[in-house]
Amino acid sequence: MKTLMWSFALLLVFSSCSLDRQTKIKKRSHPSHIYNFVDITHQKLGYKETDYVPVYSDIYHKDGSERFLLTTTLSIRNTSFTDSAYIVSAVYNDSYGKKLAEYIDSTILLSPLESIEFVVGEKESQGGAGAHFLVDWTARDNSDQLLIQTVMIGSYGQQGISFTADAKIIKSAYTK
Repeated sequence: MKTLMWSFALLLVFSSCSLDRQTKIKKRSHPSHIYNFVDITHQKLGYKETDYVPVYSDIYHKDGSERFLLTTTLSIRNTSFTDSAYIVSAVYNDSYGKKLAEYIDSTILLSPLESIEFVVGEKESQGGAGAHFLVDWTARDNSDQLLIQTVMIGSYGQQGISFTADAKIIKSAYTK
């Protein structure tokens, strides 16, 4: 009977650890910012854009047979002194264009000079060297007001690596 009770107690402990791990992972995807979610009609704004942002969730090293896993931060910065922008979606895709995760489920208001970030953890290995974010955003009429980049960083033993990648506009339209 004691063995059965100990087994049950251990099962509860391991189950709660698993839930804690999932909670921590979820919190890490929105690391340090309080997001302002808004309900707006995107069609009333004057400009819409989709940006492709490279993500190297891992890179190959040595003879190309080993992967070096990296942590990626997607950084979205509003460079306007006066105009807000609205982040409609941030979708993380693998090397084949398959959606792996949606990082927001409601429009985020990005006030003038405000920045937000999302993190793809080092343990994520499905994206591959050709992973990317597709970021949809809208604003009144300023097509160059956002600076969108990814920062990749990783370390193993005494070796460390870090680099950045810039977004590329793949679709844009003035709606007025």
